[in-house]
Amino acid sequence: MEHTPASAESTGSGPRSAPPTGAAHAGGRHEHRWLILAVIGIAQLMVVLDATIVNIALPSAQADLGFSDGNRQWIVTAYALAFGSLLLLGGRIADLVGRKAVFLVGLAGFAAASALGGAATSFGMLVVARALQGAFGALLAPAALSLLTTTFTDPKERAKAFGIYGAIAGVGGAVGLLLGGVLTEYLDWRWCLYVNLIFAVVAMIGGARLLHGGRPADRPRLDVPGTVLVTVGLFCIVYGFSNAETHAWGDVLTWGFLLAGGALLIVFAWWQTRAPHPLLPLRVVLDRDRGASYLAMFIAGAGMFGVFLFLTYYLQQVLRYSPVSTGVAFLPLVACMIASSIFTTNVLVPRYGAKPIVPLGMILAAAAMVWLTALDAESTYAAHVMPPTLVQGIGMGLIFATAMNLATSGIAAHDAGVASAMVNTSQQVGGSIGTALLNTLATTAAANYLVGKEPTPQVKAQAAIESYATAYWWSAAFFAIGFVVTLVLYRPGPPRHLAVVGESAVHVG
Repeated sequence: MEHTPASAESTGSGPRSAPPTGAAHAGGRHEHRWLILAVIGIAQLMVVLDATIVNIALPSAQADLGFSDGNRQWIVTAYALAFGSLLLLGGRIADLVGRKAVFLVGLAGFAAASALGGAATSFGMLVVARALQGAFGALLAPAALSLLTTTFTDPKERAKAFGIYGAIAGVGGAVGLLLGGVLTEYLDWRWCLYVNLIFAVVAMIGGARLLHGGRPADRPRLDVPGTVLVTVGLFCIVYGFSNAETHAWGDVLTWGFLLAGGALLIVFAWWQTRAPHPLLPLRVVLDRDRGASYLAMFIAGAGMFGVFLFLTYYLQQVLRYSPVSTGVAFLPLVACMIASSIFTTNVLVPRYGAKPIVPLGMILAAAAMVWLTALDAESTYAAHVMPPTLVQGIGMGLIFATAMNLATSGIAAHDAGVASAMVNTSQQVGGSIGTALLNTLATTAAANYLVGKEPTPQVKAQAAIESYATAYWWSAAFFAIGFVVTLVLYRPGPPRHLAVVGESAVHVG
């Protein structure tokens, strides 16, 4: 048994960390902790699925509101821009104001923005609503994860909770495809937004009744220069990669924003070493396990779009699946990911640690991507599509559940919000980069295949299959890089779980 202050655990030195407060009671056990997990899970599912549920509704929304193909991407981009650029600020606001208050405000704002979008009568109104969804989602997501972190401090219960939460975060995109297909096909595209009101009301009622304030006594002050630098920097990065999906990489709006965003993030990192009250204290990211977890979320976020995005195209455009059938086709992946997440955090990580688990997940995900490159116009779901998606689900469960747990383990109460925000930021920025890169590579592959060929329907279909295979190969490359990175960075052996005993932080390992 090793007695170590939490912040010292993070950096090897530094002031003694306060134990988590507000949500931990009776030896770290909240009396309604499993109901709280249900509330947090509903809120997280709402935020994650909203990144994909609207994709299915876009053609219907476009026909209804009459906007052009060129403007269509802004329905997705507006959400990603606001969400990705404001996450770190949202996490720090949760530390400053109180996690319960920020959680409830985020829910209320997200619901209101969803109602606005569902009632949209113009393209501009819908874009504004999506941007507001992203902004309130940036408040909600880190507050939810930090509430989970401070509610579950018992190592065994924390493992179960993070297994479930990791599964929700990972499968939300697939659930969004299924739910979006059902709502669009049987009701109306507007219900892809209105459905959030149901999630939000249930979570708000539960949160108001069950949650405690969750505001640490030693509240940090807001780092205004750091906030401006990282918010604008992340905005530029997400915008640059989003712009690359529809414009050339040589377009000034692509490389210019990427260059500006990179420069601002470098200045932000420098400022964090000198700021009296840094927005993202280096003790949060310099711990090996925590830093490896953030990188794992970033890489997995980039790579998994090879499944959700291009396999969706394949099922609908090549195999001619309906939106609902496409969503159903992802259910085996969802089931495997949930089972893998829960088994990993409860059995594997406590025994072996993250070092063998996350790299194994990366290898399985990479293998699944390579397997998918064999798909062609004659492939069938049961024999050719489902087997690699089952492997993918197992691999993603190993990655997400473990990385989310270790990314927030042993964190000081006054850093819980910003540490949680880094998890979401890593996944969101990774997803934006992965989507842009894979779209560009796939489009180029299709164009190269068509050179010198008669553009018959069969040739066009084969060009599409070639583009999907290219995306799968590059996704496999992302996961292969993730294997190397996580194998090198994660500490060997079981993690040093945090328990709160009296006024000291105790690590058992």
